[in-house]
Amino acid sequence: MPALHGLETIDLGCPVCCFVGENGSGKSTLMEALAIATGLPTVGSVTAARDRSLASQARLARCLKLVWTRRAHRGFFLRAEDFFGFARRLVEMRTEFKEDLKEIDKDYRDRSDYARMLAKGPANRSLGEMQNRYGEDLDANSHGESFLKLFQSRLVPGGLYLLDEPEAALSPQSQLAFLAMIKSSVDDGSQFVIATHSPILMAIPGATIYSFDERPAGAVGFDDLEHVNLMRDFLAQPERFIRHLWTDDD
Repeated sequence: MPALHGLETIDLGCPVCCFVGENGSGKSTLMEALAIATGLPTVGSVTAARDRSLASQARLARCLKLVWTRRAHRGFFLRAEDFFGFARRLVEMRTEFKEDLKEIDKDYRDRSDYARMLAKGPANRSLGEMQNRYGEDLDANSHGESFLKLFQSRLVPGGLYLLDEPEAALSPQSQLAFLAMIKSSVDDGSQFVIATHSPILMAIPGATIYSFDERPAGAVGFDDLEHVNLMRDFLAQPERFIRHLWTDDD
């Protein structure tokens, strides 16, 4: 990856670091290698170290030397696609538990209430734990609401969180709520490394932003990002951009 050629060190000591750049620039690859090197669990999927699709990232991870000021053992690695699969699996599990309860009612219709209660115990406990952690009717929420509930349920003070394009599940309003959640967690001693295309997430106060469009990747200011300036220009005059895109010649 050109963004890593000649890159000797990258300082992730800031409470929030953002990796930005075009698709294919290498930001997600380095994030996955960091997940393998740190040994963090992956939300909703096999751990990054055991993911056979990440063989190249595993080779990169073996080339990394991590230097810690405080070794983090808590936290997680989260990719947007893993979240969607995890949320779907939670809904499936809840449906299965409810079907189990119906079957128990049918099978135990001639038994005592006490026997029926004992038989229902494991399924009811599992449903209760899911509701306490993720809220009721996860599938009734939008993707953004489900993401925020899932994320908040797993935040712990002093954790390290590696997030690959979390904005995929979030509307602009939900991204602002996510910013507030990150701020609160940083105040509790947590650290975030975020690969993102979202100018909203890039605007986290005090964040260090690394552009993977640089050769090698380097720190840049928010106002110097081409991505941010393009978005500003488009929102200021969308008709000008669309006029050039939708011409008769095209």
